[in-house]
Amino acid sequence: MSRGVWFPALGLLAWLCCLSLGPVEGGKVLVVPVDGSHWLSMKILVKELSERGHEILALVPETSLLIHGSESFKTEVYPVPFSKAELDGKFNELKDGVFLKPPKVTDLFINVQRLINFTTIQVTACESLLNNQPLMGRLREGGFDVLLTDPFLPCGSVLAHIFNIPTVYFLRGLPCEMDLKANQVPSPRSYIPVAFSGNTDIMTFPQRVKNMLMYFLESYICRIIYAHFDDLTRKYIGDDMTYSKLLSNGAIWLLRYDFTFEWPRPLLPNMVFIGGINCGKKSPLPVDLQEFVDGSGDDGFIVFTLGSMVSNMPMEKAKQFVDAFRQIPQRVVWRYTGDLPKDLPKNVRLMKWLPQNDLLAHPKVRAFITHGGTHGIYEGICHAVPMLMFPLFGDQGDNVHRMVARGVAVKLGIYDVTTESLLAGLNTIIHDKSYKENIVRLSEIHLDRPVPPLDLAVFWTEFVIRHKGAEHLRVAAHDLNWIQYHSLDVIGILILIIIAFLWMTLKCCLFCTRKCCGRRTPKKKKE
Repeated sequence: MSRGVWFPALGLLAWLCCLSLGPVEGGKVLVVPVDGSHWLSMKILVKELSERGHEILALVPETSLLIHGSESFKTEVYPVPFSKAELDGKFNELKDGVFLKPPKVTDLFINVQRLINFTTIQVTACESLLNNQPLMGRLREGGFDVLLTDPFLPCGSVLAHIFNIPTVYFLRGLPCEMDLKANQVPSPRSYIPVAFSGNTDIMTFPQRVKNMLMYFLESYICRIIYAHFDDLTRKYIGDDMTYSKLLSNGAIWLLRYDFTFEWPRPLLPNMVFIGGINCGKKSPLPVDLQEFVDGSGDDGFIVFTLGSMVSNMPMEKAKQFVDAFRQIPQRVVWRYTGDLPKDLPKNVRLMKWLPQNDLLAHPKVRAFITHGGTHGIYEGICHAVPMLMFPLFGDQGDNVHRMVARGVAVKLGIYDVTTESLLAGLNTIIHDKSYKENIVRLSEIHLDRPVPPLDLAVFWTEFVIRHKGAEHLRVAAHDLNWIQYHSLDVIGILILIIIAFLWMTLKCCLFCTRKCCGRRTPKKKKE
């Protein structure tokens, strides 16, 4: 082996060995999670930190959707001013009507209001925590080294500021790219598409015009979405604080994506890709489920789930899926808890909860029917399974757009799907070889990395613990105002200098002209 190859290989080996070593002394980690599917991937990191010797305390509201106690780490349950029924009602508003009617332009403002309603009830839970003086006193004396949170809600960031603890953010992204704006990430609209614009990173002139107009609309909507977050931060921190300014204090941003999913764009040194963190470990399937999928023969089987928060649909809609599944040779594993027709075909198996990652890792899986959440998308990418996608709400439409643009998925509308269109979609992704070839290529790129996402997330969390932050990675752009950031003051001075130079040059030319002409004129008169 040549020296040019040997020493980089040794360096990589040393890096991997360092990652595999446990910390000299376990740190104290305060976890402020966000409920729902956001918690599912954060829980993986929390459990791994606990297994590596860190002391974990997770703050859990007494009313939650998916956050529960664990034997792997400690939890502190705090009271909230709403019931489980009220929380479920606010969440159900987000998916109201998605099965029955196509989206309209006016739905944008309706969905924004629903999102505000959902986050508002979560903000009341945060206020309940912040006003709980006995609990806040115990937390203040806890001596935590780092706070791990998802900035989709502001509570973790507020606590980190109050307790003066460095923060590690764990997220897919925030509405209106608030995470990128708060961290001063450059986002030129010439090649970075606005969410839900339908554009890719390669845009024609009309598409760039549309992109810019949607950016202005997005900026207006953002002020509405984050207004109550700003109110919370001002109430508990100070009048000069906004949520964006509070987020800018984050030490490390762990981003649950990479460029196999996201469009290529600039990022900053304190932002780390951990896309695919949820599909690193595969567990054995239950015996009966293993027998079902193993018995699918050469035709294989299909995995069907609409995510952790949607497990049923109207009877008429479910019947269309059942009628389609009856006509295909593949077996179907379907997460479903709603009512179904009595004549369910034998090739369909219903489950209240299915081991999605483990099923997608099975060699006989042929297709993945999904709603377009990032957890499912990355598990599909990891295991190279083409997807039939039904976006429901939130960022799912934009996620699906990315996968369709890469040629690894077919998109259908859940509101107007028919048995025929479902059969056509399944036939396309199963029998058109290009979809499988594209997803295999995407999977190979995603998996070709020196460090697994979970190890990377653990390393940077421990890095913040060891060094009490990551101030050296914070760009100086945070300390500049808008004029300084865009160098408008420098450009203005240069323009003034150029104008002054041109003016002086003109004056000199005029002076010389007058002198020359003035000397010649008397001679002409004398002659």
